[in-house]
Amino acid sequence: MAHVPHEPADGSDRILELEEEVEQLKEAVVSHAVVDQAIGMVVALGRVSPDQGWAVLKDVSQHTNIKLRQVAQLILTWGRDGEMPAEIRVELEDALERHGPTQIPGSAQE
Repeated sequence: MAHVPHEPADGSDRILELEEEVEQLKEAVVSHAVVDQAIGMVVALGRVSPDQGWAVLKDVSQHTNIKLRQVAQLILTWGRDGEMPAEIRVELEDALERHGPTQIPGSAQE
């Protein structure tokens, strides 16, 4: 097998690249879980569909200029501790007004 000139013979650069990629994938999995949990809270508390819950999170993120994952984390903290920054609360209420609420199937309000 011929040696490629721009790669070290021991492959240490490739190992470092792979380790970095693994770390990025781990972070993505954690981030995805946080966002999914926040969508679940928005769905349950706001009586919206999962797609609407996703749209609510995106709206809050865009209108506050805060990364979506951080908005999701703030919503999870609110669910646990009951505390939410006023700016996020206002945007969350506004986004829910725009995207919901939906009616629960079989409810008296149908």
